[in-house]
Amino acid sequence: MELVLFWIFSILMLGFGSAVIFLRSPVSSAMSLVMSFLGLAALFVLLDAYFIGIIQVLVYAGAVMVLFLFIIMLLDIKAERRRRLNTPAWIGGGLVVGGVVAMLVKVVMDQPAFHVMKPEIGDGMFDDVRQVGETLFTTYNLPFQIIGVLLLVATVGVVILSKKEIK
Repeated sequence: MELVLFWIFSILMLGFGSAVIFLRSPVSSAMSLVMSFLGLAALFVLLDAYFIGIIQVLVYAGAVMVLFLFIIMLLDIKAERRRRLNTPAWIGGGLVVGGVVAMLVKVVMDQPAFHVMKPEIGDGMFDDVRQVGETLFTTYNLPFQIIGVLLLVATVGVVILSKKEIK
């Protein structure tokens, strides 16, 4: 059953991820990204990483996407106009996609079995939340602080870019 759910959520993620790229409306692309985040959260839950799955929904599908939609509405981005077809770019992109799909098929076909037991995530002494917190604030403290500064700079940049010029 887990394998079936894995394939369902993976296919949904790939479909909505493709919709993020191919849809012309920025709002539709953002909503497709939300659905892709929800599929990723479901995959985390399948791996028994409940805390990370819930944080995925709360932080990314909730807060970050609200911020994206706010910025889209603030900047008044219109739907992209239709451009003429660039044949060499489409052929090159198709070759790259075909190569990646061929490599994925080769890797999948070389696997002896899909029914491999997944390893335990933790050692069992601590719960999931404590283990994530310990790792985040000890091993990855500097990257965590750098990401916070980058988000602050991005927020200030959006406010400056969206400011109306006074004439």
